Amino acid sequence: MSGNAHKVPSLSEQTIESALGRLETIVSEIETNPPSLENLIERYEEGMSLLNTCREKLDSAEKRVEIIRRTAEGKECLEPFEDQ
Repeated sequence: MSGNAHKVPSLSEQTIESALGRLETIVSEIETNPPSLENLIERYEEGMSLLNTCREKLDSAEKRVEIIRRTAEGKECLEPFEDQ
């Protein structure tokens, strides 16, 4: 990447909204101005990483909601969920 490229947050510090926004940008760029094969592969790799980040964050949120729901119902929660 060139020195002029904007700094993209690391995958671990990225919010799901920012990851989805970047995915939309990648798709839009590819649709409006198809890049070279090498750049297309790089965008694909980035997109897949962003997609995995979104899946992990959604899974994490789902686990947290499940713990909250169980706790609210008075069920015992043996292991508190710790986000990695």
